[in-house]
Amino acid sequence: MPGITPVQGTAPFETETTSFSTNNLGKDEFLQLLITKLTNQDPLEPTNDEQFIADLAQFSSLEQMNNIANAINEGNEWNYMQSSSMHNLMAANLIGKDVMASYESVYLDTGKSATIRFANNQFAEEIQFKIKDGDGNVVATVREDHVQIGTHSIQWDGNDSRGNRLPNGTYTVEAVAYNGESQFTPQLSLKGTVESVVYREGSPFLTIDGVEIRFGDVRSVAPATEQADPEDEG
Repeated sequence: MPGITPVQGTAPFETETTSFSTNNLGKDEFLQLLITKLTNQDPLEPTNDEQFIADLAQFSSLEQMNNIANAINEGNEWNYMQSSSMHNLMAANLIGKDVMASYESVYLDTGKSATIRFANNQFAEEIQFKIKDGDGNVVATVREDHVQIGTHSIQWDGNDSRGNRLPNGTYTVEAVAYNGESQFTPQLSLKGTVESVVYREGSPFLTIDGVEIRFGDVRSVAPATEQADPEDEG
C-alpha cells in the first residue's frame, strides 16, 4: 500500500499557545499580533473557540481603556480651555476697578525696568530685595536704606549683579528688612486702579500703576475710588 508523500518545503507546525501582554501594547499592535497568531496557526490544531473569545475579549478591553484615556485627555483639554477663557474674561472685567493685591513676583519686559511696591509697618535701616530666576537662583539684589513706615516703591533695572541685561520673564522677589540686629519681612503689596490687561504665555497680567501682577494675586476688588484702605479700618 503506497504511503502518503509529504509536501516539500512545509515547516513543521507550532502548537505552543501564544501569550499576549497588553502592558506595553496599543490596540493596533495587539490586533496585529492576534491576526498573526490566526494566520500561523496549525490547521490540524486550530485555536479553540474559548481561546479565540478570550483573545477578542482582551482586545475589546484594551480598546475600551484606550477610548477612556482619550476621552479623559480631551476632557482635561476642554476644561483647561474653559478655565483659561473664564480667567481671561474676569481679568478684562477688572479694567477701571480698584484692586488690592499681594504678590511674590514681577514681570520684566523688553527694555523696561520692573517696579516693586511694598509696605512696612516699622522703620527699617535697610531693605534688601533679592531677585530670583525660575530656578530659584538669586540673579540680582536691590537695596533701599532708611525706609520709613508706610508704602513705597523701588525700581529694578532688569540687570543682574554683573550689570548684564536679563531675559524677559517672571522673577520672584524676596524682601528682607533689617533694623539693628533684628529683621522683619516687608509686605509686597499694592493698591490702585487696573489700567490694562496683558496676556503672557496664555495667562492674564494686570497693570496697576505701572506694575504688572498676576491675575491670581488680586485679593479684593471694588469700583474705582471705593476701595477701602486697611489702615482706615477699625
